[in-house]
Amino acid sequence: MFKSFFPNPKWFFISVILWASITSLIWYSFNTQIGSLFGLSLDDSAPVIGLGHFVTDAFILFYGYYIVAIALFAGFWFKVAPHKWQVWSILGSALILFSTYFSVQVSVAINNWRRPFFDLVQEALNSSRTEDIDAVQFYDLIILFAEIAFLAIFVFVLTRFLVSHYIFRWRTAMNEYYTGQWDNVRHIEGASQRVQEDTMRFATIMETLGVALIDAVMTLFAFLPVLWSLSQYVSELPVVGIIPYPLFVAAIVWSIIGTGLLALVGIKLPGLEFKNQRVEAAYRKELVYGEDDYQRAQPPTLTDLFSNVRKNYFRLYFHYMYFNVARSLYLQADNIFVFIILIPTIAVGAITFGILQQILTAFNQVSNSFQYLVNSWTTIVELLSVYKRLTSFEAAIDHEPLPEIDQEFLANEP
Repeated sequence: MFKSFFPNPKWFFISVILWASITSLIWYSFNTQIGSLFGLSLDDSAPVIGLGHFVTDAFILFYGYYIVAIALFAGFWFKVAPHKWQVWSILGSALILFSTYFSVQVSVAINNWRRPFFDLVQEALNSSRTEDIDAVQFYDLIILFAEIAFLAIFVFVLTRFLVSHYIFRWRTAMNEYYTGQWDNVRHIEGASQRVQEDTMRFATIMETLGVALIDAVMTLFAFLPVLWSLSQYVSELPVVGIIPYPLFVAAIVWSIIGTGLLALVGIKLPGLEFKNQRVEAAYRKELVYGEDDYQRAQPPTLTDLFSNVRKNYFRLYFHYMYFNVARSLYLQADNIFVFIILIPTIAVGAITFGILQQILTAFNQVSNSFQYLVNSWTTIVELLSVYKRLTSFEAAIDHEPLPEIDQEFLANEP
């Protein structure tokens, strides 16, 4: 799955984590000093509304810093471990990361726009105002929003197009690797299904799940500082009282609770999904043999095999039932959680309508990012199932012991 597309996957991904940590530490510790070397000011005390948000000195410095960091990293791996797919696996990954980060910054730009617009709405609806609001101010802000929205559409479409090509290249790499081993794997049960169906499903899931993960991480990087700064407008939380940076703390604690809850109640699902594919494969295999051999696929055998299918599906239905109950309860509570923690602040009129809109957006962005596992659990279960099957397939290719779950399944076969 990975060595077909990435150079020396184990050390490659370790180096990714290390290099990302080092470059992030340097950026957040010394970006002001680096900017001053090039005559750039990183003062962002007054957010720029509109497309100017993307061409501030801070952004220009980041663009250059990112290009240099990626060039150094890619150059190292191009030299140390040349790989057929290195342009797509290294530079393609870097480009997807950047485009996803840029998309998230579009959301930040829209959030910056919310305060002046909704404050203007509040002022216009105030019955005690003494002067009329010039409608041109509304039109100007709406034009700014339209500019950001059109940029968002362009970046979204471009990112999805790039990701689709990237994922299909990955599938192509896996296909070439497995078919190159075909003489050694044709005897493995379900080999054709692993090469065709599972590589296709792996690529399809990674296209949606991988992008969602990157987007969640990038959203945290972009909106956590926003939520941190917006916490100055909230004096206290219900029950808890006054704490430092209450919005920031509340978002993290609430998201950790949800993630832990869903991980706990859904812990059995990956194994059941994997076993489900095995019993389906056994049933399908007998039917295929029965097409050419009249002694195979007899009713008693098919009844017994389908009984295993039925048993596993019913177990899945039961476990998904309480998982969906827990997930739905949490997501419904999440819809009103931010309003609950803002009640003391709203009641005393400590914030404007524009600030409220900014808080709601930033809190939901951070909360949803932390809830990646909650929102994607069923898809993650499917990916884990595919991963387990391909891992078993690769173990058979390399003549290695099968994973424990495969050994357990084979031991229980009649």
